[in-house]
Amino acid sequence: MAVGIAALSLILLMIAAYRGMSVIIMAPLLAMLAVLLTDPAAVPAAFSGLFMEKVASFLKLYFPVFLLGALFGKLVEISGFSRAIVTAVIGIVGAGRAIPAIMAVTALLTYGGVSVFVAVFAVYPFAAEMFRRADIPKRLVPATIGLGAITFTMDALPGTPQIQNIIPTSFFGTTSWAAPVLGLIGSACIAAMGLTYLGWRRRAMMAAGEGYGAPETLVNEPEPVDASVTVHPLVALLPLLVVGVGNLLLTMAIPRWVSGDVITLSLVGMADPVEVKVAQVSALWAVEGALLIGIATILAFAYRKVAKRFAEGSKAAVGGALLAGMNTAVEYGFGAVIAALPGFLIVKEALRAIPDPLINEAITVTSLAGITGSASGGLSIALAAMADQFIAAGDAAGISREVLHRVASMASGGMDSLPHNGAVITLLAVTGLTHRQAYKDIFALTLIKTVTVFIVIAVYYLTGLV
Repeated sequence: MAVGIAALSLILLMIAAYRGMSVIIMAPLLAMLAVLLTDPAAVPAAFSGLFMEKVASFLKLYFPVFLLGALFGKLVEISGFSRAIVTAVIGIVGAGRAIPAIMAVTALLTYGGVSVFVAVFAVYPFAAEMFRRADIPKRLVPATIGLGAITFTMDALPGTPQIQNIIPTSFFGTTSWAAPVLGLIGSACIAAMGLTYLGWRRRAMMAAGEGYGAPETLVNEPEPVDASVTVHPLVALLPLLVVGVGNLLLTMAIPRWVSGDVITLSLVGMADPVEVKVAQVSALWAVEGALLIGIATILAFAYRKVAKRFAEGSKAAVGGALLAGMNTAVEYGFGAVIAALPGFLIVKEALRAIPDPLINEAITVTSLAGITGSASGGLSIALAAMADQFIAAGDAAGISREVLHRVASMASGGMDSLPHNGAVITLLAVTGLTHRQAYKDIFALTLIKTVTVFIVIAVYYLTGLV
């Protein structure tokens, strides 16, 4: 019965997300439903003292990353830098290599700090143009963009500023560069297998006589791309490089600048001093600092162009950051409530039966990411409930916390991309395709990504590489 209550809430949340209902509304309602069915008298205290407390704690740590990331991505867009990068890559690679070209440019944007959702809107017009010229079936556009945006650059490549790579830092005391060798191996596997699969699908579909698109797929077709670009591609690349290099340098520099493990803030107007644990926030400070420098770089090279649309663009960025941040925060609060219920404790104990710490962690994280339809949400739920267990098991087995970080991060981007995932729904909506027409190839990438996590675990055990 106890397990059924927890499962019911999780299933209802998945159904609600699939039907397009707001997670911000449904997550607290379904969390409190689970409490109501367990202990009706505990509902008010569970809402105020547990759910809202966890929501606030998540936003306190991570909202600046959401906000700065959204603003950076918006400025890359309105400055014309993203168009310059895309056009340059297409010019170098050529229309005949549309699939690897679109994957590469999308990966470049997302690894450089542009949010997944911004990258989708920025790249789609160019993807449609290239696929049309090469007569590649349009049904492969979402999977191609997805391969660059929601797989290896989201959580496998070391140093990526995407939130799925940042969340584990505060639980494991690591940095965004954790386990760089394993991250690079995993990224190479995903990219290679993904391109191989999409290349095979392209040949099979074209052999069957399918070209760019049947009339029913030609929805939301973009206007022809304006090839005139006024920004040099090297200048356009500079902010992305600044974010990457700045993140690395600040990650190394902050521990040297800050003395001690705890900073005590005691200003004249404060009634009580505040203690900040450096290990929990140093990686966040590094990413936030790097994004600020990246924003300053864009303004330095494109101030006039950005200034004209800054008010409008910054409002859109703030709105996007609030929505993304709140979606993840309420899922974090939802997970905290579910984790406190008797049913979840039974499941948690059952998962202990998986003897290997890394396999245990990978299965737990990817399962919760799949249930919630959110990599960051599932990751937050899993680590909030079980990080101490993962750390204890890892320490007992002599496994580095950097490896725990990389496995957890990559596992979050495994089964998260089920049909109710927000990024999947956005991809299909922007490209004008339905789940029936294009989801099959996205799901293939989901399977590739999930398998790769276990390949990385095997590589670690066989070689000891970190």
